[in-house]
Amino acid sequence: MDVNPPKTSPPNPAKTAHPLPGFQKRIPDIVGRIKDNLATLSPAERKVGAAVLINVRQAVEDSNAALAARAGVSEPSVTRFCRAIGCDGVRDFKLKLAQSLVVGELYLNADRAPDRPDSDAPVFWGPILADGRDAVREVERQLSPAAVLAAADAIAQAAQVVTFGLGGSATALAQETQHRLFRYGVRVACCTDPYLMRMTAATLRRGDVVIAISASGKTAELIEAAGLARSYGATTIAVTATASLLAETVEHPLCVAIAETADTLTPTASRFAYLAIIDLLSAATGYALGPSARESLRRIKYTALNHRTGNVLEPLGD
Repeated sequence: MDVNPPKTSPPNPAKTAHPLPGFQKRIPDIVGRIKDNLATLSPAERKVGAAVLINVRQAVEDSNAALAARAGVSEPSVTRFCRAIGCDGVRDFKLKLAQSLVVGELYLNADRAPDRPDSDAPVFWGPILADGRDAVREVERQLSPAAVLAAADAIAQAAQVVTFGLGGSATALAQETQHRLFRYGVRVACCTDPYLMRMTAATLRRGDVVIAISASGKTAELIEAAGLARSYGATTIAVTATASLLAETVEHPLCVAIAETADTLTPTASRFAYLAIIDLLSAATGYALGPSARESLRRIKYTALNHRTGNVLEPLGD
C-alpha cells in the first residue's frame, strides 16, 4: 500500500471554474486604461499611447516596427509601453486592443459631426426630431390595435399591476407607465431592482398583471422575472423589441423594430416608440375602465386645481 500519496499541484486560478454560472473573465478596457494612465508614462511611452489613440484600428493592424515608426520611438519603447499599461507584451496588448474595438469603435471615431452649411441649426437638431417622427410612424405601421386593446383589457380587470424595467431608459419608461396608469385608478406599482423584481414576481397570482419594458428584450433578469410571474398565473405584457426573447416570454407582446442611428451622442430613437406605445396602452386602459377612470381623473384634477392658484386649465392628463 502506498503510504505516500502523490503530490498534487495547487489549482490554477485561471483554469478553475467560477462558482457563479455564466461567469466570464472580464476583458479589460485597454483604451480606457491608456487614457487614464497617459500622464504617468515616460515621454517615449506617452508618444506610443498617443499614436494608438489617434487611430486605434491602425494600431491593431500595425507591426511593432510600424507602430514605433508612427510614434517616433524605438521598438523597445513600444514593448515597455505595453507592459506599463498592464499587458504581458505586444501580442497581449494587440489582443486586448482588438477586443476594445468590438464595442468602442463607434465612440472612438465619431468625434467630428458632418457639416451642415445650409442650416443654422446644430447638426443633431434635424436627425433627433426626424428620428422621433419616424419612430412614432413605425409604431403606427407595426403595432396591432387589437394587441393593445387585449393588453388594456387585462390591465382594466387586474387586481394589481406591476411595471418592470431595468437600465437607463427602461427604468424611466416603467416609472412613466406607472404614472400613466394610476391616474385611472389602477392599483399599480413600479419595480426597477432585479432582486426585488424576482421577489415581487413570486408574490403575484392569477388576476395580477406585469408590464415588462426593455429596449433590447435581452435583459436576463427582466426575462426571468416576467417568466416567473407568468408561472404563478399573472398576465404578462411586454413593451419591447420585435422577435426578442422577452417578447416570446409574455402573453401580450407589444413590439416594434426601430433602426438606431450611428450617432453615439444622440438618444436612442426607440424611446419615442416605446413612449407612444405606453400612451396607447394607457389610453386604451382608460377607455376600457370608462366612468371609473374619468372619476379618478376628475378627482386628481380637482385636487390639483385647488392646490394651485390661477384659473388656467392645465393639461387634463397630468
